Amino acid sequence: MSDIRHNWTIEEISAIYSRPLLPLVLEAANVHSKNHVFGEVQVSSLLSIKTGGCSEDCSYCPQAARYNTGVRVQALMKLPDVLKAAEQAKAGGASRFCMGAAWREVRDNSDFDRVLEMVKGVNALDMEVCCTLGMITPYQAERLADSGLYAYNHNIDTSEDHYHEIITTRKYEDRLNTLSAVRDAGITVCSGGIIGLGETLEDRIGMLYTLVNLPQHPESVPINALVPVAGTPLAENGRVPFDDLVRMIATARIIMPKSAVRLSAGRLELSIAEQGLCFMAGANSIFAGDKLLTTPNHEYNADMEMLKTLGLTTKAAFADGHPKKKQPALQNA
Repeated sequence: MSDIRHNWTIEEISAIYSRPLLPLVLEAANVHSKNHVFGEVQVSSLLSIKTGGCSEDCSYCPQAARYNTGVRVQALMKLPDVLKAAEQAKAGGASRFCMGAAWREVRDNSDFDRVLEMVKGVNALDMEVCCTLGMITPYQAERLADSGLYAYNHNIDTSEDHYHEIITTRKYEDRLNTLSAVRDAGITVCSGGIIGLGETLEDRIGMLYTLVNLPQHPESVPINALVPVAGTPLAENGRVPFDDLVRMIATARIIMPKSAVRLSAGRLELSIAEQGLCFMAGANSIFAGDKLLTTPNHEYNADMEMLKTLGLTTKAAFADGHPKKKQPALQNA
């Protein structure tokens, strides 16, 4: 069951998700071993280059301006500071550097020009560069690609049916249009979702259904467990049961065999043994570093020790090639 398909049905995905847990993990491990180097983990680092003040109303996000979450608004970082953070991430063991800006959408202005210089600078460090900047147009995606961007993250978050319960300031179609612009520009796609948003099982299946039936599977699929933040509408939501997270990872692995499945937000709550089962179920990517944008995360040394304990190794940058690899010249900051 490791063939690449884009015609999965809701019923097929639901049947996989609902299997007894250990047989499900075993099948996912078998699919994983046939399509990836088993035991190899891609390590990413995520930096908030522009924090807070976002006009969106994403119910889970502490960076939305309308919620009182204690997040301090910070302007777009300077290029030297970003490059220093990228160098530190590389020294810590990360092969991919992701930059996130709390924008609803990218605007063609001096801030975007500065982001393009950041992309060029990190690319020159021989790291995979990822951005998550909100909605982008095809022209903006082309500019990012020409600057050397390796991946663009734009999660669909949940199912189309549940989406309006979580976000009202944009449409589900807007998410898909951004993914299409990214794909057409030759940038690899990073898109997954969040569980723990008050969704039903059908919504979780629906989210996977949308991803797996895209014209091309995302190269990276983050599976996030909600980290409730005081001040947001979802602050009182309970912790996602561990087995639900494992099921999501295993199902994603089986139906998207070539994709990297990233164990993302919520990992701080997991023991090493629980993370180990997630890796067995097909997760082969993590974020390392003490923050995921504004929420706590494991720091590099702890993660390197965990990988060593579990007998896992880190994946080199560009091990899968680069669809549009460039080495642009840096301009003066």
